[in-house]
Amino acid sequence: MILCLVEPGELSLEALAFAQKLGDVQTFSIDAGEAYAPGGWAAAIVQLVEKHSPEAVVAAASDRGQEAMAHAAARLELPLAANCVSAEPGDPWTVVRQRWGGSLLEEARLSGTPKLLTVAPHAVDAEAAGIETHVEDFTPTLGDDHFRVRVSRREEPAAGTIRLDTARVVVGGGRGVGSKEGFELLEELAGLLGGAVGGSRVVTNLGWRPHSDQVGQTGARIAPDLYIACGVSGAIQHIVGCKGAKRILVINKDQNAPIVARADWAVIGDLHEIVPAILAELRKNGA
Repeated sequence: MILCLVEPGELSLEALAFAQKLGDVQTFSIDAGEAYAPGGWAAAIVQLVEKHSPEAVVAAASDRGQEAMAHAAARLELPLAANCVSAEPGDPWTVVRQRWGGSLLEEARLSGTPKLLTVAPHAVDAEAAGIETHVEDFTPTLGDDHFRVRVSRREEPAAGTIRLDTARVVVGGGRGVGSKEGFELLEELAGLLGGAVGGSRVVTNLGWRPHSDQVGQTGARIAPDLYIACGVSGAIQHIVGCKGAKRILVINKDQNAPIVARADWAVIGDLHEIVPAILAELRKNGA
């Protein structure tokens, strides 16, 4: 039997689809109140392992999934295979996982019982998770010691805001946008397309966009139908963040920018001339 930790969001559906390929699945969520604590979640996972004796425990490679599973692995004194894209049960199990920010696939052998795995974002089609599974809402009995590290406050996005990780269209900007004010063009384009605006790491470091808008290895991993990269050079860390996009349109002055080689379409030119032309065409066609 495979235990699968589910949280709100598409990443857990992907993890569930991954788990269903490994055997019979029992899903669980953890109800520890509003105060998320990695030690508390890990204690709950350990209790469920002791209760069910599963072959494996699977979770999404979300911030919480990665952290809680790492804590659980330490408590169980077992290895954790993080960011897996596939797994083959056997003796031992064979797993393929992303390394070096997704630029390398590593095949490894995973031993110990149960196997602990997290599933790399967008490695599995979430729509495959159509099999009904039993969900156990588990409320752990936790002492204060488990909550030494906890979330003290959440800042929710404004109502109606389209999230980067679920947007079907993302308009991203890099250093080539030129300024914080330059993102107004990208905001308008994203608005007409029903999308979200993201940025490269340099953009957030310069204070042009909040860190929550960063696309990349240390930011959001996106998988839109269309990613429009404006003035983005395409450092490997940014490519890791947008590699799940189905189509990439690049607008850049530099035809030798690394992201151009990754693009499905590239427009070589000044984004401050090209984006307004696109906006004019969209308005003309009633977008």
